[in-house]
Amino acid sequence: MSRLRQLHQQRRLVLLLGAEGMGKSALVEQLREPLDLHVCPASEHLSEICDSLEHSLGLKAGDFDLVKRKNRLLKLLKAAKRAVVVFDNASWTTPKLGSFIESVSRCAPVWLCVRSEHPWDVGRIWPLLVRFEHVKLKPFHPKETQKLVAFAVGKKVVPEKTLEIVGWLHHRAAGSPKILCELLTEIARGHYDLGNPHGLRLLDLDRHIHEMFPVTPFDK
Repeated sequence: MSRLRQLHQQRRLVLLLGAEGMGKSALVEQLREPLDLHVCPASEHLSEICDSLEHSLGLKAGDFDLVKRKNRLLKLLKAAKRAVVVFDNASWTTPKLGSFIESVSRCAPVWLCVRSEHPWDVGRIWPLLVRFEHVKLKPFHPKETQKLVAFAVGKKVVPEKTLEIVGWLHHRAAGSPKILCELLTEIARGHYDLGNPHGLRLLDLDRHIHEMFPVTPFDK
């Protein structure tokens, strides 16, 4: 977070790189308000991007076609003093979308959140990436998993016995913060025998089920 704050202050282009579940969106969400980021949560279609930026900038779409909406956004971003645009969940970009992102980068600093920097994964924007500062999010080390579990135990979110399965949690999540949080959520929600292999298998199964079928607030 301190590195991203520094790059924001320097008005640099940023490539936030990491596999699924490494925390890219979570970091952006933490910094959205204090750094006044204009975030596009979905960055696959130009219409979705225009919707997000118009909402963030307080604009109404009106009866404009997509080209006029795009040009109006570029003009406003160029006039803004501190605007930073974040394209979250960016992946394969078409020539049209890549051209728009490049145009935005000429008007304001751009952050791209991607899972891969390979040309066959990011598409048209790949030649632009040499201009970006790369910030890579890596999987947790075992010590970091230990700290996360200890924090959850200290806050009484999960039982103290969870500390005894830190190794299993780290191995099962492969260091992914997202999966670790999902496993801890299941432990907090259910009643599992954490000292029994069958209990751990049930815990992991429930996580997979809730990953495919998220629990609604009413269910909670």
